[in-house]
Amino acid sequence: MARALVFPGQGSQAVGMGKALAEAFPVARAVFQEVDDALSQKLSTLMWEGPADELTLTANAQPALMAVSLAAVRVLEAEVGLDLKRDVAFVAGHSLGEYSALAAAGTFSISDAARLLRIRGDAMQKATPVGMGAMAALIGLDENTAAALAREAAQGQVCDVANDNGAGQVVVSGHKEAVERAIALAQGKGAKRAVMLAVSAPFHCGLMAPAAEAMREALAQVELRGPAVPVVANVEAAPITDPVAIRDALVRQVTGTVRWRESVAYMAGQGVSTFYEVGSGKVLTGLVKRIAAGASAAAIGTPEDVAGLKGAF
Repeated sequence: MARALVFPGQGSQAVGMGKALAEAFPVARAVFQEVDDALSQKLSTLMWEGPADELTLTANAQPALMAVSLAAVRVLEAEVGLDLKRDVAFVAGHSLGEYSALAAAGTFSISDAARLLRIRGDAMQKATPVGMGAMAALIGLDENTAAALAREAAQGQVCDVANDNGAGQVVVSGHKEAVERAIALAQGKGAKRAVMLAVSAPFHCGLMAPAAEAMREALAQVELRGPAVPVVANVEAAPITDPVAIRDALVRQVTGTVRWRESVAYMAGQGVSTFYEVGSGKVLTGLVKRIAAGASAAAIGTPEDVAGLKGAF
């Protein structure tokens, strides 16, 4: 029975996340302190007290979600005896969650992950003027249909497939007018619904090229080690272990498609039958169950979740 750990991306943040872990476990408190120190900011206070609109800012949400995920990993190691190398076949994360996966696997430190995600969040926010870009979820379309629709909607502008989340959920991203055209076209292509997403920038599309360059520079300054277990990369939907390849994948990920459906299907095809979503929320748990028929999935983000895993490793 092979297991995988998966780590959530932006949108899973909520005021109060991680607070119960910090109150219950010293190892969790240490992670939040490490992130606060790395950013010279009391991010933990913002996470636990809000306000929600400030936590939702990309530059805050990204390191905050990583902090909760890594706090939960440290608690699993301390309380349940999790040994990543022994107990886990793969790790993977959705968008920013890939940084959580890499930090969990020891590719870079929690402090470096926090600083990289702050740079990433700032760069993604600054890549396009406010109001220029948009993202939309196309419900009921497969990735190939959505990609053809995006090309049709582009009309000289940017309209790319940002996320192939699986279960008939594909997200497109690009210029606002192009995304609006994609929504208008979607019903005629068989979509059940097409809805604009409440996001602050058009992530994972060609408009993010300036942010990709910022990450290329930032990642060049950080030492990357080979991960303890293979990381299934968003842009490859396949495992990578070489630090040079990981650095390249993280740069390409900024403008590239998050191939989540293919990533989960790959892990399931390699014998993974149990997925644990480590951190805030349960978004990936639902997606995994719909992508990998027969696999079990559970979210691990509270002391109660941890207690339920006693004896699992």
